[in-house]
Amino acid sequence: MAERKKTDSSGYQKLRSDLAAGTLGTVYIFYGEESYLREHYLSEMRKQLVPEGFEEFNYHRLEGKGLTAQALTDAAEAMPMMALRTMVQVTDWDLFKLNEEQRNGLIALLEDFPEYCCLVFVYDQIAYKPNKTYKKLNAAVEKYIQAVQFKEQSQNEILKWISKRFKAAGHTIDVPAAEHLIFTCGSLMNGLIPEIGKISAYAKGERITKADIDAVAAPVLEAQVFEMTRAVSKGDFDRAAEVLGSLLKLQEEPFLLLSLMGTELRKLQSARIALDTGRDRFWLMEQWNMRSDYGAKLLLENARRVTRPWCARAVRRCYEEDLRIKSVSGVDGAGELKLLLMELAQPDI
Repeated sequence: MAERKKTDSSGYQKLRSDLAAGTLGTVYIFYGEESYLREHYLSEMRKQLVPEGFEEFNYHRLEGKGLTAQALTDAAEAMPMMALRTMVQVTDWDLFKLNEEQRNGLIALLEDFPEYCCLVFVYDQIAYKPNKTYKKLNAAVEKYIQAVQFKEQSQNEILKWISKRFKAAGHTIDVPAAEHLIFTCGSLMNGLIPEIGKISAYAKGERITKADIDAVAAPVLEAQVFEMTRAVSKGDFDRAAEVLGSLLKLQEEPFLLLSLMGTELRKLQSARIALDTGRDRFWLMEQWNMRSDYGAKLLLENARRVTRPWCARAVRRCYEEDLRIKSVSGVDGAGELKLLLMELAQPDI
């Protein structure tokens, strides 16, 4: 019988320690948005469990679509060849959407799971959502499976990782530039890897600068909406319209852009309130659950250009336009958004 596994927040650290000690468990669930780390640890597990040249016999990769509990049982119970253990990886098999027959089959497998097999359920395109309605399955999952969440790393961990990636490419980067990279391209490692590659190839000097990043990095949607909002707060309609045009060419939906802009304007309003009431960037970070003070400092910088009444009216106008686009048929969302930018960019709205 498989041993009891913990499913608390220490799952990630336990996986790391078990890998280091060579004591990997039997059944895992891998989930979370940080796919780079997930793939890294899947690779490390394969290296430890599956001898080179014997992958065909000892490593079984199954897709969730059409998979049955019996087929999974057959793969898990297949004896290893020239190795102590096998590894079975199952991608996107939603355990909590199985019918009763398949649930019972899975529970039976977990209750008598072969110690020589390491089974990993990978949630990639679907979300991992335990359902306590299925009491027997939920109890079996909690008892026999170690859940490992791969979430965004802390700011310090990401900064260290970015520095190492640039160092491997023959460059250095200081903290402010690295923070700008994260703000521009997001903090997920899979998204940062190609951007670091492009920036490294473009940069002429050893030290990476903010200008190097801005020259070739592809900003995430949130960073582009921030830039559009920043331009509006400066009264620079041309720049705001330029950003909007590029987003519309990428077929971003106007109602989504308006929603994101409304969020940025509410953040800007909070920053203006912070300035007016003597609060600092750490208060702003707490209000908006920010992981770094870099974005908070940018917000405070933008807020110095606007007044609290301007912010209040801008937030209200975003709400009114959002309601109009969603409730009135035939409205040209892109045109309405452009007119709103023009209105907000005026000195006094």
